[in-house]
Amino acid sequence: MSDAENFEGAASAAPDQVAQFQTHKKGFVPTLQHWLHVNPALVPLIVLVLSIAIFGLLLGAKFFSPFAMTLILQQVQIVGIVAAAQSLVILTAGIDLSVGAIAVLSSVIMGQFTFRYGIPVEIAVLCGLAFGTAVGAINGWLIAVMKLPPFIVTLGMWQIVLAANFLYSANETIRSQTIEAEAPLLQLLGTTFKVGADADGRGGATFTFGVIAMVLIFAFLAYALRQTAWGRHIYAVGDDPEAAQLSGVNVRKILISVYAVTGLICGIAGWALIGRIGSVSPTSGQLLNIESITAVVIGGISLFGGRGSIMGPLFGALIVGVFTLGLRLLGADAQWTFLLIGLLIISAVAVDQWIRKVSV
Repeated sequence: MSDAENFEGAASAAPDQVAQFQTHKKGFVPTLQHWLHVNPALVPLIVLVLSIAIFGLLLGAKFFSPFAMTLILQQVQIVGIVAAAQSLVILTAGIDLSVGAIAVLSSVIMGQFTFRYGIPVEIAVLCGLAFGTAVGAINGWLIAVMKLPPFIVTLGMWQIVLAANFLYSANETIRSQTIEAEAPLLQLLGTTFKVGADADGRGGATFTFGVIAMVLIFAFLAYALRQTAWGRHIYAVGDDPEAAQLSGVNVRKILISVYAVTGLICGIAGWALIGRIGSVSPTSGQLLNIESITAVVIGGISLFGGRGSIMGPLFGALIVGVFTLGLRLLGADAQWTFLLIGLLIISAVAVDQWIRKVSV
């Protein structure tokens, strides 16, 4: 019997059956690609664990001490908060180069409103947060409504806010002693407390309220992005804004809200910055733009938008903190930190490109 007759016989015997196609089992590499595609925070988490293990082997118990571990958290708290804000923007396939300037000017507003105008410190803090939110909303409006490129808008806003910062503050620093005496609330997020200390207050881990704020921000955003329509719409806009618009998503509203929330979080970072350095300085936080993007990229959020876990940038910030502290304790030149972080950035982008090739 010929192949044609076999085909005709099979067709006549089972006319209502759906055609069956033979599937091939995936190999290890495609399976790994798919696994990493589904769990984008896994790569930075693995890198974080390995970096802690390597420095722990090189430095011993000194690196694994509660003091060292919590010191890393304290060092990355500002970058972590700003990275959380930057993550929202990058998930929409945008970028915000003004995050650092917004954080610094928000802190300056809090300080100047308190000491120059005599406004109650609680209201001054709210004014700083409102300023960050307003600047973020303006960024979002220019991008969503005026259809201007995010890079150009936020680059211009960075210059505007930076200039406004120095013009408004007159390059004046409000000293730590003045804040401690008259407005300690400004330093609230820098206040330390111990966990696990003995009766005499020795030992244990030292945390700051800024670290707690960072963790809460990431926890809130993780819930919002996974469990709310707003979060799902952010991913949809980042993946394909035209398709999202056709499916009923208000792309303009989502973009404006994302940039507004980003500005609010930057305002919180500015408040934490006062607590971290103790004073209100218009020259602080100059590298927050680059550092936040570094944490986001190492954290596995795709620069093309629409893919990534909000927890990834937290791991990315911690990786930078581990490398910085570990190399410092080893007595290595600070340039090695920049070299290794640069390699991590390029590697993270290469891994992201490789993961994006997976067929799901």
